[in-house]
Amino acid sequence: MKEFAIIDHFFKSRSHQRKDVVIGIGDDCAVTDIPDGQSLAITTDTLVGDVHFFKDANPAAIAHKAVAVNLSDLASMGAEPAWLSLSLSLPNADEEWLETFSQSLAEITDYYAVQLIGGDTVQGPLSITITAHGFVPQGQALTRSGAKPGHLVYVTGTLGDAGAGLDIMRGKLSTSKTSEDFLVKRLHYPTARLLAGTALRRIASACVDVSDGLLSDLGHILESSQCGATIDIGKLPLSVALKEAVGHDDAIRYALDSGDDYELIFTVPEELKGNLDIALANFNIKATCIGQLTGANSKLEMKRDGEPCDEAFFAAKKGFEHFS
Repeated sequence: MKEFAIIDHFFKSRSHQRKDVVIGIGDDCAVTDIPDGQSLAITTDTLVGDVHFFKDANPAAIAHKAVAVNLSDLASMGAEPAWLSLSLSLPNADEEWLETFSQSLAEITDYYAVQLIGGDTVQGPLSITITAHGFVPQGQALTRSGAKPGHLVYVTGTLGDAGAGLDIMRGKLSTSKTSEDFLVKRLHYPTARLLAGTALRRIASACVDVSDGLLSDLGHILESSQCGATIDIGKLPLSVALKEAVGHDDAIRYALDSGDDYELIFTVPEELKGNLDIALANFNIKATCIGQLTGANSKLEMKRDGEPCDEAFFAAKKGFEHFS
């Protein structure tokens, strides 16, 4: 199949349809409407074969993850997703691969009520670039820079699962079939915490998603907000599967420095803790308080049961970074 036949057959006919899309796939540009009182949040992520996913991975998982990591960025800003554009680079026009990829893409965009509105398809090394657009009420976008000393540090879900899933895929870790299935699924099929993001508007002072690891991504908040933090590693939320696979101490290490979990780290003023509890309960969202921000001249400190941690315990890695 050639380029435009691929677009028409696998993508144009399968896209979720939204009323705010005036012109979608098929013209040189898409045309959309932005609701009154809303700001447009935009993010772009590129996933490259054998960097962000294994080239021989299930194309359904590749499609799901490509969308989810972009929606996670919108979630961390408190935005609701609306539209996607897709740039797809393929070594060849493998129709079986495209069928599985496009079906998974259609399923996740339909689930989140997001419309694919355009993009590009080229021949080249396997990579997927998605630009996601979403709406956030004017003046309510969450950022990394609003945190203050004394604010509490929270994280949604559990941490470290995707990192262990990656080591299972690399043959570096083995565990029971049940735990393996859970951890690998967390790697390949992350959940964008969109409900959490919208629930945190007017409550959270800062927010970021865990793409490169807790230490690395919390560091973005600390740098932007010019704060330090004290984190109790004994309070890190760990899944049963992760603890079974690697033991409790190594589970903490995975939680601190492995990425791809796409949970949210956020900070909340102590006086709004009651508001947070109510908001999270309304959406059945699990979040754990893992520490508190400190003054601008302090740094990130780790404690366990009230005692300072040996720095060697957690400082081996600082999260993933390209070109490091």
